[in-house]
Amino acid sequence: MKAVLCKEFGPAQSLVLEDVASPVAKKNEVLLDVHAAGVNFPDTLIIEGKYQFKPPFPFSPGGEAAGVISAVGEKVSHLKVGDRVMALTGWGSFAEQVAVPGYNVLPIPSSMDFKTAAAFSMTYGTSMHALKQRANLQPGETLLVLGASGGVGLAAVEIGKAMGARVIAAASSAEKLAVAKAAGADELINYSETSLKDEIKRLTDGHGADVIYDPVGGDLFDQAVRAIAWNGRLLVVGFASGRIPELPVNLALLKGAAVVGVFWGSFAQRQPQDNAANFQQLFGWFAEGKLKPLVSQVYPLSNAAQAINDLGQRKAVGKVVVQVR
Repeated sequence: MKAVLCKEFGPAQSLVLEDVASPVAKKNEVLLDVHAAGVNFPDTLIIEGKYQFKPPFPFSPGGEAAGVISAVGEKVSHLKVGDRVMALTGWGSFAEQVAVPGYNVLPIPSSMDFKTAAAFSMTYGTSMHALKQRANLQPGETLLVLGASGGVGLAAVEIGKAMGARVIAAASSAEKLAVAKAAGADELINYSETSLKDEIKRLTDGHGADVIYDPVGGDLFDQAVRAIAWNGRLLVVGFASGRIPELPVNLALLKGAAVVGVFWGSFAQRQPQDNAANFQQLFGWFAEGKLKPLVSQVYPLSNAAQAINDLGQRKAVGKVVVQVR
């Protein structure tokens, strides 16, 4: 089979496309014929040795995939050959086949195509877990989404609206904010042109944001935490800005606020029943038209390195997908 390989840590340009032996499913795994694979921020980190997991060389990046099961390990009972599924792989999806533990695989709705499915699991799974289990977002609360035009940001905008929140979308350009507006955002903040902290306070009449969804970190975290509401929850999702911020803990004390970590991959493994329930709700909203995953760019497998590079340079809106079949 063909696979995009990382043979040493480095930039996306160092990745190579080669023929390798197909994987064999272990007893607790399924073998997936990959049709499409989602590109995510962790892919930019794992190839440079900056992610919390460091697979042995050579490895293929790609943390999520959608395709058809071609083999099932003897300990997997809830899946069968021929099932159309989405899978959380960690790495290995930028290849024609990948072996995945059965507990990381979910059947996809018949109305969902493979490109959409490849763009769904990580972004919507992360944002649903963040807003439901970690933030306990309530109808009528104000949700601020930073990086609102990106994959997880757009998912958070849509899920926040489906949960009954008032959503403020923040992004760095008018073009990106237009994407968030189309996804249902109620208010918009261009933080390249105005003070994020001041605009949050203006739009909330000084109350502040009840829940802040932050996949960006850096300076935006510093401003947002100063405009959080009493009993607010700031969700730490990621650090796309490149800088991991530090929290002056007196701010949390004065606002009675909570800074909450979001690690969906670990949640999905530790609480599989809760994760499955989340996805049943997500699939229901998808069927109702409340969730409309935006796949802005599709790259062939041979251009997977360019896909990772474009995402790392923050050139993409919505989700970027590698089409394998």
